[in-house]
Order: sequence, then C-alpha cells, then structure tokens
Amino acid sequence: MNIFTIISLFGGLAMFLYGMRLMGDSLKESSSGTLKLALEKCTRNTFTAFLLGMAVTALIQSSTATIVITSGLVGAGIITLRQSLGIIIGANVGTTVTGQIIRLLDLNTTSASWLQLFKPATLAPLALIIGIILIMAFKFKSSDRIGKIFIGFGILFSGLLNMTGAVSSLSETGIFESIFSQLERSPLLSYLSGAGVAFALQSSSATIGILQAFSTTGLLTFKAIYTAIVGIYLGDCVTTAIVCSIGAKAEAKRVGVVHILFNLSETVVVLIGVTIARLTGLLDNIWSAPITSGGIANTNTIFNLSCAVLLFSMIPVYEKLSRIIIHDDPVPINPYIEKLEALNTNFYKTPALAFRSSYDILCAMFDASRANFDRAFGLLRHFDQAEFEKLQQEENYIDLMTDRVSGYLVNFSAYVHEDLHTRMLDQYYRVTSEFERLGDHAVNISETAQNLSEQEASFSALAQSELDVMKELLDHILDNAALAFKKRDFISAQHIEPLEEVTDDVINSVRVSHLDRLYSGKCNFLVSNDFQNLLSDLERISDICSNIGIATVARVKPELATLSHDYISSLHQGSDETFNAEYSEAHDFYFAKLDSLHSEDEEPETDN
Repeated sequence: MNIFTIISLFGGLAMFLYGMRLMGDSLKESSSGTLKLALEKCTRNTFTAFLLGMAVTALIQSSTATIVITSGLVGAGIITLRQSLGIIIGANVGTTVTGQIIRLLDLNTTSASWLQLFKPATLAPLALIIGIILIMAFKFKSSDRIGKIFIGFGILFSGLLNMTGAVSSLSETGIFESIFSQLERSPLLSYLSGAGVAFALQSSSATIGILQAFSTTGLLTFKAIYTAIVGIYLGDCVTTAIVCSIGAKAEAKRVGVVHILFNLSETVVVLIGVTIARLTGLLDNIWSAPITSGGIANTNTIFNLSCAVLLFSMIPVYEKLSRIIIHDDPVPINPYIEKLEALNTNFYKTPALAFRSSYDILCAMFDASRANFDRAFGLLRHFDQAEFEKLQQEENYIDLMTDRVSGYLVNFSAYVHEDLHTRMLDQYYRVTSEFERLGDHAVNISETAQNLSEQEASFSALAQSELDVMKELLDHILDNAALAFKKRDFISAQHIEPLEEVTDDVINSVRVSHLDRLYSGKCNFLVSNDFQNLLSDLERISDICSNIGIATVARVKPELATLSHDYISSLHQGSDETFNAEYSEAHDFYFAKLDSLHSEDEEPETDN
C-alpha cells in the first residue's frame, strides 16, 4: 500500500459522486415540468403517491432530492402532508435502483460475449462517447442536457472502476480484513458506520455504491454489512430532514420528521426480521459467506420493499406523530406568508417549481394592488380612516412581496438555461415592478382622497361621474391585463393597447373639460391640483397595463420581444385593422358616456 493507492481510491470516489450528481441534476432539469405536474396530480391516493415517489427517485437518482421537492410542495400548499407520505415511502424504494445498476460489476463475461457491452468497463467509455457527441455535434433543444446525463453516467462508472481497482490493491494489505472483522463483531459499530458515511455523503445510493465497490475484495459478508445498510437509511434521512427544516413552515418540517420515523421503523423491522430468519436457519447459507455487489443490491432492495409493504398501514400513525413532534406555526399576521415561504431555493434546480412559486406571488401582488385600486377609488366618494390604514398595510405587504420575489428571481437566473425559461424569467421580472407601481398609484389616489377629506372638500357630481367612466374603462383594461398574465392569453394582451389609447383620449378630454370649468369659475381651484394628480395616476395605471401586455406578447411571440417599440408604434399609426376596429369601438362607447354626462349637466358648477 502507498499514498498513490489512497489517492486513486478517493479520486474514484470523487468521480463516482460527481457523476451521480451530474446525471441526477441533468435528469431533474430535463423533467422539471413533468415532475411538477406529476407530483401535483398523482398524489390523490397514497398508493399512487408511493408509485410516483418510487418512479421519480429511480429517474433522478436521489431520494433526498425527491423528498426535499416534496417538502417544498407541502410548504407551498400544493399538496398536503398526507399526500406526501406515500411519496416518502416510495422514494426509499426508488433509491435502490442505483445499486441494481452498479451490480453490473458482477457480470462474468468473456471478451467475445455480447454481455461485454453491459460491463462497467465498456459502459463507462461508451456513455462518455455518446455524451460528448450529443454535446459537441448536435444542436437540438435538449442535446446538451441529454449529453450531460450520459457524461454523468460514464463518470459514475469510471469512478466506480477506479475505486474497485484501488480497493483490490488495498485488500492485499490486511487493513480491510481487520476493519470488516470489526464490523462483523459489532453490529452497532456497523450501523453507526453506515449512518455516518451516508450523512457525510448526503446520499444513500452513493454509500451503497461504495459498499458494492468494497465487495470486490471478497471480504464483506452479509453478517458484517446488513446493519450498515439500515444505518445508511438513517444517515441519509437525517440529512434530508435538516434540509427540509431550513426556513420551512411546520408542514414542510413534518415531511422530514416522517422520513426519519419511517427509517427508524425500517431499522426495527429489518433487525427483527433478520434475527428471526437467523434463528430459524434461513440465512445459514449467506450469513458468513462473501457477499457480492449484486447481493448488496438485492439486500438493499428487499429490505426497502419489504418494509414499504409492512409499514404502509402505519402512514396515519406517522402523520399523527409528526404533528405531535412539530407543533403548528403561530397564526401569521401577514396573509401572504405561505406564498412567501413557497419561494424555496431548493426549487432552483427544478425550474417548473421555482416558476410556480414565483407565479403565485406575482398573482397575489397583482390582486392586492388591484384591490387597493378599488379601495382607493371608494375613498374618493367616502373617506374612511380604517379603510385607508388597511390600504397602507396592504401596500407594505406588496412591497415585501416585491423585494422577496425580485431577489428570488435574480438568484434563480443562474439556474435558467432553456429559451422558454429565459422568456418566462424575463416576463416575471418585468411585471414585478409593474405590479408594484400599480400598488403605488393606488396609494397616491388614496392620499388624494385623504387630502380632500382633510380640506373638507370634494369633487363635483360631474367630475365624480367622469372619474367613474374612467374607472370603468380602467377596470376593462385591468381585466385584460389579469388574463394576459395569469393565463398567458395573447388575445387579452392585444386588447389592452387600443383601450390604453382610448384611456389617453378620455383623460385628455376630461382634463380639457376640467380646465374649461376652472376658467369659467365653476371649479374650486383648491381641489384642482388634486384632480390633475388623480388624472395622472389613472394615465400611469393604463400605461402599466400596456407594459404587462407587452411582456406577455414578448413571451408568447419572442420574435416581437426585440421589436416591442416598433410593434406598439405600428399599432398606434393605424397599420393594424384589428387594433383600429377595437380602438374605434371603445372610443365611441366611452365618449358616448362622457357626452351623455355633459348633456345632463344643467346645473352650474360650484366646486371642482
């Protein structure tokens, strides 16, 4: 034994761990949308949730990732704690797939046999070749990610081969024989060793893979490693529980607690089962015999699958225990706290989930800002201090959501690589500031109402009626803006621009009418400035809706993204017949309302 053998061993371990991570991350990125949809839709009963957890974990090669994502979904309120429990048990079974792949080390083939293709020594370079060809020679949509999956697979097996080669050299020194004999004599030491290594590596699959590599020495026995295998389950789930608990709400933390409870139960079941099997002589043939890579993979699979079947009925008990261990969160003062907590950085590597959390916050921002706009308009007719203070509080929440989602999107940008995701990120970031500005203008309107109340002044009936017409028009625009963003509705986005142009015309007309009344002495000059400021706020709100529509158009039709200014200019210049027709219809409708108001106004103005 020399230092170079040790370096080779740990270098192989590094390659193995990196290959597993690269392959898993690429698989998660490739399937993020499907993964999100599946986790939301396929958890309606515990059995389908179990199958889903098993399938997802087998796909992305990480039970930790599956459970962390599940915890985030529970925290976001997308699925319930009860729905998540089946996924947790399924994830434990799904993680055994990696070991079954690694058991290819056991293939005993000749150079002439077609089975030679499935040996790691062949699979590793073959996967690397396919991966680099996909990355360098192909340019289709997912070529890079698929190539990285193959590269990760190749690196994983290359590292495994490196480890086994180093282990073979070290096995001649007698060190491993001494270590493994200690594990045979002390099941507790074996259990703690498995838990400690899994905790340090943050992966049960990787730890099982290391055991499989050591099995090539011929020194490992079932007696020595069965307690280490169940110890691995505990070490892995402790890591998962810690990750699930960081900054999470109570329901999300309970996911991690249930995972620990299940794995502790699994330990008890396995130890009792093995003891009974040993006493009845069922394990005599394998108890002290050398165990192969395939034997370790099968033991791991049998332990997990058997425990899943035996403990499945315990799910309600685990849920109750988790609620006893983790108390409910205090009732939040902030009504948006759940949506804010759903901005989980664990979702960054699963873009669909990160976008879903951001979307929910942005919808809440838009709804809160629009509600404040309605509330502010009500204050113009009847000022109420309690309602004014409620509006101010909502504005504080809107500002908080803006800060949180903006920071979340900025940090998330480093994980966004697909063209579609880039367009979504661009749209989300652009509308974040627009939704905040909508709330700001609602505050401005409320402060105008407060100022009028303090002066014990008000707008005239005609002025208030003109404002009501503009409110109706802006509600029409806001309805289209909501559909454009929330439903990614291109048609609704197109409806905004002609209405925005009509809003400008109506505001200009109302402004001229106001000045005429001011010059003729029918308007109270003390509230004239408030009225002018109010018109400016209404004009800015229509501009905000226009920007929301443009952001939606740019996302749906990216070819217009760099030509948005030219696109809008061409509409306003009358080159689009649909725009012209909608503009004319809306113009005639709202100006007819204004003309009707002015014709009915026969009384002289005393204020405004």
